[in-house]
This record gives sequence, C-alpha cells and structure tokens, in this order.
Amino acid sequence: MSDSNTTDFTNPSTFILLGIPGLERAHVWISIPFSILGNFTILFIIKTEPSLHGPMYYFLSMLAVTDLVLTTSTLPKSLSIFWFNSREIDFSACFTQMYFIYCFLEMESGILVAMALDRYVAICDPLRYSTILTNPVVAKIGLAVLLRGCAVVLPIPILARQWPYCRTNIIPQPYCMHIAVLNLACADTRVSSYYGLFVLFCVMGLDVILIAVSYTQILRAIFSLPTKDARLKTFGTCSSHFFVILAFYIPGLLSSLMYRVGQNVPGHFHVLIANVYHSMPPALNPIIYGVRTKEIRGRLLQLFTHEGT
Repeated sequence: MSDSNTTDFTNPSTFILLGIPGLERAHVWISIPFSILGNFTILFIIKTEPSLHGPMYYFLSMLAVTDLVLTTSTLPKSLSIFWFNSREIDFSACFTQMYFIYCFLEMESGILVAMALDRYVAICDPLRYSTILTNPVVAKIGLAVLLRGCAVVLPIPILARQWPYCRTNIIPQPYCMHIAVLNLACADTRVSSYYGLFVLFCVMGLDVILIAVSYTQILRAIFSLPTKDARLKTFGTCSSHFFVILAFYIPGLLSSLMYRVGQNVPGHFHVLIANVYHSMPPALNPIIYGVRTKEIRGRLLQLFTHEGT
C-alpha cells in the first residue's frame, strides 16, 4: 500500500504553476504580449525593405524569430494563468516547455555572438565585409547556432525528468524553470545542477568571452579613428547590439546565481528576476533596434506616415 502511494506521488500527472506570487493583481498588465508585436514588426520591415537584405539584418531576423519562439513557448500557459487562473500543466508538457525555453535562450546567446562577429568585420575589416559574410556563410552560422542550442540543452530536461518528485508539485513560476523544478525533487540532483552550471559558465560563458574579445577589437578600432565625429558615428553602428547584450546577459546571470547561492533572498524576488530574464529581451530587442538603428527607424516612420495619409 505504501509503495503504491509513493509511486503515485513521485509521478505527478501535473504540476501547478503559481504565476508570480505576490503580484496577482498585476497579472493582467504583465501578460500584455508586447514582444510579439515588436518582433513581427522588425521581421516585416526587414522583409519588405530590399536595402535591409544584408548580414546584419539577417542576424537581426534570426534574433526576432528566436524571441518569437521563446515567447510563444511560455505565453499560452502564462496567459491561461494570468487571465483564467488555469494553473495546471501536464508533467511531460512541463519538461517539453523547459527544453524549448532553454534551447532558444541558448540560441539567442549564439546569435548575439554572430552579431558581434558581424560588427567586428564591419568596423575592423570593412573592405572585406561583403566577401567574408556572404549569404552562404550567414546561413551556415545560423544552422550552427540552431544545432548547438538543440544539442547542448537536450540533457537538461532528460536529466530533470528522471528524478522522483515527492515534495510537492507546486512551481512558484508562470513556466517550468529548470532550477525551480529541481527544487521539487526528492533525490540528489547535483548532476542536473552541475550540467546547468556547465551550460551557463562554459557554453554561454564562452559566448560572453567571444563577444568581449570582439568588442575589445572594435573599441580599439574606434578609438584609433582621427576625429570625434567619426568615432561617435562608428560606435553608433554597434550601440544597439551592445544594449541588447546587456539586457540579455545581466538578468540571466543574476537569475542563475540567485537560485544557487541566494538562499536568503525573498522568493518573489527570485521569480521577478527570472521573469525579467525570460521576458525582457524579447520585448526590448525590437524597441532598441527600432530606436537605435537609423534604417529601421526611418522605414518604420515611413510605414506609419503612409498609413496615416
């Protein structure tokens, strides 16, 4: 009898997602999917404007598509929680959602590295830009980013799914976050935790190093320019990417470290930082590029002007 009860309890059919505990009154406002509209707008502008058919904008399109998939992997369930208080998620669906979240976060990190390479070639070796970053090369980079994201993240849900979950099935998040799910397991989950740290520091950490090396060379090239106007103009061509990098990596680092070493941090703060990490980049990326990139800003203004007339 006890064995049967234990078996049933350690294989829950569903998890319960709590949304953002303590902010229930703000759920309706938090749920507004600004990121979908912004990224669709970026994709529409790049597709319809022939002058934007180049490596920089191809990478930006990849970033927008990644943000859209990342958003849609969590948005339907989040909206059902925020709008209808429907909190249950199937056991297997939880780990599927986990895979898509971390797969596309990993892909976004790889795309940011590709965009740093694009800016490095454009500023440090502009005469060879069109011969280095050809369309086949851009396609191969995109494929490599896709395959790396899919392969590196695959062990995360596979490892997490094998643990027995006998403490509770309540997840204090609006989606199935890796560490939040592991905290429910009644087994030694150090293998999963260590692999998560490996992905964070060795894979995404390598991305940060590559971006830092690229921007070191970019800044050296900028500061070697003869006039202040030339330096400002050149730096303006990569400022959008720089702000996007900060919006992606800083909340992600804080979220991962807080769950592992911030035991004294209030639980609702953990949830807020995790949600900022997952929702802020898809929402901010189109705004940053729309405001900071002259070509996109001009095409956007032209689009609304024509519609207004």
